[in-house]
Amino acid sequence: FCCSTPAPGLGTKKSLSLFTSFDLTTFLQSLSAIHTIEEINNSTLLPGIKLGYEVCDPCASPTKALHCVEHLLAVNGSLPALVDYTDFRPPVKAILGERYSELSIAIAKLLSLYLFPQISCSSSSPVLSDKLRYPSFMRVIPSDVYQARALVKLMSHFSWNWVGVVYGDDDYGRAAYQSFMQESEGKICADFEKVVPHYLDHVDVDKHIKDVAQSIRKSEAKVVLLILKPQLVEKLFKEMIQTNTSRIWIASDAWSMNRFLTKMKDINKVGKIFGFSFSMGITPGFEDYLKNLRPTPGARNDFIEEYKQLRLNCSLSPSTCAIDDVLQAVDLREAYRERVAIHAFAHGLRALLTCNETACSGDTNFPPWQLVESMRSVNFMLDGNTYSFDKNGDFADGYDLIMWKEKNDERFIEIVGRFLLKNGDVEILTDNHSHLCFILQLPWSKCSESCPPGSVKNQSKIPCCYNCVQCGEGNYTDGWDLPECLRCPKGMWSNKGGSQCRKFEEKYLDWKDGYPIALLAATAIGLVLVLTSLIIFYVHRSTIVIKKADNTMSCFMLLGLAVSFVSVIMFISRPNEHLCRAQQAVYGLGFTLCVSCILVKAYRTFLAFIAFDPDKQHKLKKLYKPLINLGLLTGGQGIILLFWLVFGSPRPDLKWPGTGMEKYVVCDEGSIVGFGVMHGYIALLAFICFFLAFKGRKVPHDFNETGVIIFSMLIHLFVWLCFIPIYIERNKTEQRHIVQASAILASSYGIMFCHFGLSCLLPATAFTINKQILPGQNKLDFSSHIHCKCTNNVLIV
Repeated sequence: FCCSTPAPGLGTKKSLSLFTSFDLTTFLQSLSAIHTIEEINNSTLLPGIKLGYEVCDPCASPTKALHCVEHLLAVNGSLPALVDYTDFRPPVKAILGERYSELSIAIAKLLSLYLFPQISCSSSSPVLSDKLRYPSFMRVIPSDVYQARALVKLMSHFSWNWVGVVYGDDDYGRAAYQSFMQESEGKICADFEKVVPHYLDHVDVDKHIKDVAQSIRKSEAKVVLLILKPQLVEKLFKEMIQTNTSRIWIASDAWSMNRFLTKMKDINKVGKIFGFSFSMGITPGFEDYLKNLRPTPGARNDFIEEYKQLRLNCSLSPSTCAIDDVLQAVDLREAYRERVAIHAFAHGLRALLTCNETACSGDTNFPPWQLVESMRSVNFMLDGNTYSFDKNGDFADGYDLIMWKEKNDERFIEIVGRFLLKNGDVEILTDNHSHLCFILQLPWSKCSESCPPGSVKNQSKIPCCYNCVQCGEGNYTDGWDLPECLRCPKGMWSNKGGSQCRKFEEKYLDWKDGYPIALLAATAIGLVLVLTSLIIFYVHRSTIVIKKADNTMSCFMLLGLAVSFVSVIMFISRPNEHLCRAQQAVYGLGFTLCVSCILVKAYRTFLAFIAFDPDKQHKLKKLYKPLINLGLLTGGQGIILLFWLVFGSPRPDLKWPGTGMEKYVVCDEGSIVGFGVMHGYIALLAFICFFLAFKGRKVPHDFNETGVIIFSMLIHLFVWLCFIPIYIERNKTEQRHIVQASAILASSYGIMFCHFGLSCLLPATAFTINKQILPGQNKLDFSSHIHCKCTNNVLIV
């Protein structure tokens, strides 16, 4: 139970170790094992069998540990050299130890030769789980593989992904470090990694400690994992205290429960300390056992005397030794694993010797390998818990999460959570309010700032470092540090960098808005003008002017204009599939009908232009069939619209122009080819009208309307040439409907005013009145009068 320093010279015949101090914790753990042995001897667990023990202290030296093993296994003072050890029957049947992994590894290699059972209560190196190399080694704790997993879970739980790691240059330190790095790959990144010699008397140990302290001070990592022996941790903490450096320290199981460190001077200056310890418990009756501890009558035990002096400050008889709170001096829960280990050995022995409640029938002089097999399969209850070994000879229960809380100038260790291997997660105990308050004050230790809701991580080359990128429109994140944005559900939307989706406001040409009201007013005026013109044509249908104006074609023109005006109404209100189809179809048929009528009139004028060539006029006159021409020209547009509606019909669509939560509901053209062909067909008819009227502009006829046709077609072509770029620019907003509706109104009003202007309707009305008063007036004179007044009016053609 002593800490040790190797002798100054090797190869001399001096003692291999010099004992320097008394280790109270290790002594109590040995007493716990002895107490448990006496407890079992006084029970019916092994009836007729009494367990004995022999204690040998290796003083943290592998050489001394091997010497102890040789001493315990010796038969007649020496180890036998045999070819086959299957029948090797030493007097000692099992070994409890070692404390440190490097010592357990050293003796486990030797014991594997004899298949001799070895149980450790604290050696946690992962290499000891290798049953090919260490077939007889067992332990009542988990492997450091799980401790590494618990450490990663702890750091992830508190969002610590940027840490420093310091480990000892020994089997335990290297194995624990490697396990931690494997578990933390892609989750936790090390800002620095430092190795410290594990021999306390190493000539460079202080230099290495100072170098580690310098790295910690320079690093931006706020969390440091220490996989070191307590003595090395003490040296490092002294350096930190001198420079007043505070960090969050994560303790490995090697020093997480060290009481000496909790009482260091100015220990509260180093910062917060977390760690994992093996699951602890209370040994029934152990405290009373320690209070009444005394050597056997007539014997002297210096260890017991020193223990009483250290723990109770008393060297007299136990009855005179008193202390107000013995738990303040030492935590007896640290010695619970020895109790579990002794019970594991006892239950393995009970199974091997086939014991019942009254006797054991097996042979007590058995070879050790038989006990190894028996112990591997034990499954026993102790203090309300079930214990068993896994296939690697390890216990798989879990760890207690502890923190070192401040109390005056010292620290005390308190359990604040646990890590259970069965679910692989860290559970924080929140039943104590002080625990929760302490945890909420912990700083973050991250390579990059956390990405808030509404953004995602854009990973850099270092797994733990990243940039935050805002989610685009229609995407969101509702948590911190999420890897990708989520798409908003149908019918909902979010702004750029949004953390939640909301139902967006649909924008379209509503009846109550200003633009739609203006469009409706213009449409209503246009329909009134069409209706007025029709009334005038009907009332004066018998006059010469109306008859010569080709009453039929004019009425079809007014019908087409009326349909075009009506199509504007369909651009208002929320678009749906039927409205989207009707908008284009109604306008396309109506305006094509109107332009077709103008084309028929222009063709008639063109025939008059070629009157000087009777043969050509006679041939072309055969094509002049007004109603048939009108039906064919309008029918062509109907076929175009039919193909468009069948193969690429317009449909309602939502457009996302980046104007916040206002999303535009518009009619998508469907097939852009169909949309273009429809308007192109109308433009072609308009151009032909313009061409024919331009050719016939010099016809010496009193009723020539070529000027009207030329001017109206120029208006139409100009309006729709301007429409194209504006429509494309406003394609993603509800204004696209305003643009098209305005173009329809402009071209319709252009034809309306050119062909049916009131300036021509009024003289026609005056002419009718004059004719009723002067019925004998010469028609040619009247015609000459009209020609003078209405040179560019459809009513005089």
